[in-house]
Amino acid sequence: MSVFSSLSPAASRSVPKTVWILGFVSLLMDVSSEMVQTLLPLYLVSGLGVSALAIGMIEAVAVATATVTKLFAGVLSDMLASRKWLAVIGYGLAAISRPIFPLADGVGQIVVAKFIDRIGKGIRSAPRDALIADAAPPEARGASFGLRKSLDTMGGFFGPLIAVGVMLLSAGDFRLVFWLAVLPAVAAVGLLIFAIREPQKPFHPKARPAILKQAGKLNRACWMVMIVAAILMLARFSEAFLLLRADQVGIAISFVPLVMVLMHGVYGFCAYPVGVLSDRIGRSGLLAVSIGVLALADLAIAVLPGVAGYLAGIVLWGLHMGMSQGLLATLMADHAPPHLRGSAFGMFNLVCGGALLIGNLLAGGLWEFAGAQATFLAGGAFCVLAGLAITILPRGNIITGQMRG
Repeated sequence: MSVFSSLSPAASRSVPKTVWILGFVSLLMDVSSEMVQTLLPLYLVSGLGVSALAIGMIEAVAVATATVTKLFAGVLSDMLASRKWLAVIGYGLAAISRPIFPLADGVGQIVVAKFIDRIGKGIRSAPRDALIADAAPPEARGASFGLRKSLDTMGGFFGPLIAVGVMLLSAGDFRLVFWLAVLPAVAAVGLLIFAIREPQKPFHPKARPAILKQAGKLNRACWMVMIVAAILMLARFSEAFLLLRADQVGIAISFVPLVMVLMHGVYGFCAYPVGVLSDRIGRSGLLAVSIGVLALADLAIAVLPGVAGYLAGIVLWGLHMGMSQGLLATLMADHAPPHLRGSAFGMFNLVCGGALLIGNLLAGGLWEFAGAQATFLAGGAFCVLAGLAITILPRGNIITGQMRG
C-alpha cells in the first residue's frame, strides 16, 4: 500500500508543486543523512572508542550549532523577502560535509563534519518551512507540511536500507557507506537549484529590524506553541541513543540501521494522513495523542524485554514522530504573521533546538551514570510534563488548529 493511498485525490491535488519539490529535496538529503547517521554512533564506539557520554556531547554540539543559525536564517529570509537561496546554501553545506566523514580518522574531524552539516541544517530549515507556509493554501496547510515530512522521512526509510546493503556486501565497510552518501546530497542541491522558481520580491533596506525586535512581534499563540514544543523536545532526544540501545538488546551491528528503517517507515506512512486529518478536525487532540504515544515508546524501550519489546518501542516512537512533527510546524504556520514567518520558524527552531540540546546532555549523562533504562524513563516523565502543558493552554487561543492571532 502506498504511503498516500488512504488520502483523497482532492487532498493531494491541493498541495502546491513547490511543496512536492521541497519534499523530494528533503527525501534525497535524508537518504544521505541517514546513511551516515544510522552507522555513526556505532562507528564512533567500535571504531574510535568513543563513550556514550561523548556521543551525547557531540550530538549536543551539533544541535547547538544548528540552533544558533536557525533564527538568523529565518529573520534574514524575512528581511530579504526571499527563501530559496538561503535554502540552497543550507543544503549545499550539508553536501560539502559528507566527504569529511569517510576521510576522518579521529573524533575532532567528525565533530567538524557534524558542525558544517548542522550549520547547513540551521540555515535551510526556517526558510524552507516559511517557503512551504507561503505556498500552501490555508485549507491544505496541514497536508502540505505532512507531505513534506512524509517524503523527508521516506529518506530515513531508504537511507538505512542502502547502508545495510552496502555493509553486508562490503563486509562492514563504514567508510564506503559514508562515501556513497555524497551522491544523494549532491542530487538534492541540484534539484533545489533548478526545479524551484521563487518569485523575486523587492528588497527594502529600511526593513532591517533587529532579531529581538522581530521576535518581540510574534504573538502569544506562537510563543505558547514553542513552550509546548520545547518541553516535548526534552523527551525526544537524539536517535543515536535508540541505536545504542539496539546494540544492547542484541541486534547485530550490520542490521542496526534496519531499526531506523522500521521507525521511519511508520513515521513516513502516517505524517501525511495526520496532516490531512488535522486540516479537518484540528491539531490539539492529535498532538496530545502523539505525546501519549511517545511516553508508551519510552516505557517499552526501557522495560519490555528482548528485541521484540525494543522493536515495539521503535514502532511507537515512529508513530509519535509522524503524528507530531508536521503538526508542530503547521501550528507555527497557522499563527505566525505572514511577513514574519521566517522569523517565527527561526525562533521556533531556536527554542526547540535549545531544549533538544539539554535533552541530549541529560540523556548522555543518564546513560553513562544510571544506564539506558533511566534515560528512557526520564523521557517518559518529560512526556507527562508536555501533556500537562497542553491541558493548561487557553483553548481557542492556541493549539486549536484555527488560524488566529
